[in-house]
Amino acid sequence: MAFNPNSKLLVVDDMTTMRKIIINMLKKMGCSNIEEANDGLPAWDMIQKAHEAGIPYDFILSDWNMPGLTGFDLLKKVRADERFKKLPFLMITAEGEQANVIAAVKAGVSNFVVKPFNIITLQQKIEKIFGV
Repeated sequence: MAFNPNSKLLVVDDMTTMRKIIINMLKKMGCSNIEEANDGLPAWDMIQKAHEAGIPYDFILSDWNMPGLTGFDLLKKVRADERFKKLPFLMITAEGEQANVIAAVKAGVSNFVVKPFNIITLQQKIEKIFGV
């Protein structure tokens, strides 16, 4: 299944600047249906509400380190819920530590990208998730 730029995306990061950077990259890739959350807790709420409203997210891009609910904990919640088990999830992290990468893979992350990254890297990671 190829990545559809019209997909409904959720960008989760506690840093406003980083959210804007990621959203701008996604817009340059042709995406327009993008929502954002500043932490894993509101993101989890948004994921559930969107599903219940019949307009679920097609793809989650989440930072790892956030003060409330971390991206890793959000990933575990998403994967533990039968409704979202197969929801593509890209983890964004400043830490390239192998232990974290292994933990994320075991938890079911679709792919991950290490900060800093550019639009080409982001596009490659997304294409890999969607099997392009």
